Formats: sequence, structure tokens, C-alpha cells
Amino acid sequence: MAEWLFEAGIGEQRAALIDDDGHIIRARIAVDGGGPQPGLIASARLIERDLARLDTGEDITLVRPPAGITLGAAIRVEITRAAIPEPGRPKPPRGRITDAPARPAHTLRESLIDAPVRELRTHEPDALEAAGWSEVLEEALTGDIAFPGGMLRFWPTPAMALFDVDGDPPLDALAVRAATAVAAAIERHNIGGSIGIDFPTLAGRDARQAVAAALDSRLPQPFERTAVNGFGFMQIVRARAYPSTAELLRSDPVGAAARAALRQIERTPASAPNCFRVPPKVRARILAHPDWMAAIVQRTGRTPIFDA
Repeated sequence: MAEWLFEAGIGEQRAALIDDDGHIIRARIAVDGGGPQPGLIASARLIERDLARLDTGEDITLVRPPAGITLGAAIRVEITRAAIPEPGRPKPPRGRITDAPARPAHTLRESLIDAPVRELRTHEPDALEAAGWSEVLEEALTGDIAFPGGMLRFWPTPAMALFDVDGDPPLDALAVRAATAVAAAIERHNIGGSIGIDFPTLAGRDARQAVAAALDSRLPQPFERTAVNGFGFMQIVRARAYPSTAELLRSDPVGAAARAALRQIERTPASAPNCFRVPPKVRARILAHPDWMAAIVQRTGRTPIFDA
């Protein structure tokens, strides 16, 4: 039976849905201080026709500009999409006006309701790592995703997430394997919005339909897609409430590396040396967060020494 592995880390919560073979189906990360999250209902004021400002200071793009509400009016807003990090100009959170009472957003742990949850402890064997956690993070950071006989290259762009397929002939079989791999990657990395896939150019309608059928059989609904066109391109549209793991990690690779280093430190046995080699930028990021340092001292009983 599939189960969620959940870890309340320092600076982030992390979870992975594991299948019966111990492989990661979905990887999810919730970074502390990530801003308003979907499901939050909070007080705000309308500051522009399509923009509200929460009482806590964050600006929210409104899905439907309100009618009959004057600028400056007090309103309540429900967050429907978290902020999406993008180079140069991040997309702010999105929301809608509501009459519902205020409520907090669910935490990552509270959202894991579709399978049993196993909460991990640092003194136990590292079940996340055994399932391939580091490999999933490497996929997100590099965009290189291997599959039998081929490789996907993935780029999150402001317009859409893009997959390019490379691999060994015959191309019809390669494209079918790639479709299955793309579907798995979309689910694993929580990729939503508009998604483009550049398959090899396929000769014949039957070959293109086989690729579409392979993707349909692996990618959970709901989503919409086009057919594979004569140039091998397919577009998929999925609901998007959160940034993908790639967007989270690539938008702040130093922060991601710092939180990963703290995870490693937390799991280091007390009998092991207390000196850790980390890059200077990672060291500086950790030391810039007194709450992270306090947490690692509380959890391990000692103050780590960093050797840059």
C-alpha cells in the first residue's frame, strides 16, 4: 500500500508518497515563510481593481475583479494559488473575494489525506533517502530526468514548463516510454499550469495516438491536453495551486542547500565529529537564521561547527 513519509525539518516540511516498491510517486516541500498558502482566508483591503493587500502586508492578485466594491474597502480573501517564483518578477499569490469566515491554510502535514502517513524521526533509518529523495531533488535542480533508453530535459519557464525528449531509436517506442516518464515527472514534481512536451517527430497517426494513450494511462486526472501534432509537440494544462519542486529549489538554491545541510547535520550520530564542511554561501545562510541554529542545537544537543 502507498504511504506518505513526512518529515518536519528545519526551515521546511517535506513529504514523499511512496509506492509499494519504495519509489517516490510525489515529492512535496513546504518552505517556512513561503507566504500565503492556498486555503487561507484572511482580512484584506482592495488597493486596486484586481489587487488586494492582506492585513499582514502581502499583495494578492484577484481572480475576478470585484464589482461594486470601492478601493480601500475591507474584504476577506481566499488564497487559491501560492506565489510562483520566477526570474526577475515572481508571480504574487492569487485569490478571490469571499464571505467565508477567516481560517488558516492547511499545513503540508494536514494536507496528506489520501494515504497513511508515517512521520519520520532522525534516530531511525533514513526512509526518505532510501526512496530516492536526493535523486528527486537533483532532478528538480538540474532538469535531467533519466528513463529507460532516454533522457528528459525539463525547464520551468514563465510561459510554460517544457520537456524535451532525447533517446535511442526506434522513435515510436522511445516516445511512448517518454510519455510515461513525463507523466510520472509531472506528478512527482507537482508541475501544474501549461506544460509543453517536445517528442520526436512521429510518422503516422497511430504512433501519435499511442503516445497520448501512454500519457493518459499514467497522469492522474484532472487535466486537459492536445493531441501530439505532426512535429511531435503536445500541450497539457493542469490546475496549479503551488510552485513545482523545480521552481522552489531553483529560485533559491542556496536556501535549498542550507536546509539540506541541516537535514544531514540533524541525522549525524552524536558520536560522529561535530565539524561540517559546507560552501561559504550555505554557511552564511544558516548563520543568518538564528531560529535554524536554535532548532539544530535543540534537536542534536550541540552547536555545529562549520568548516567552509
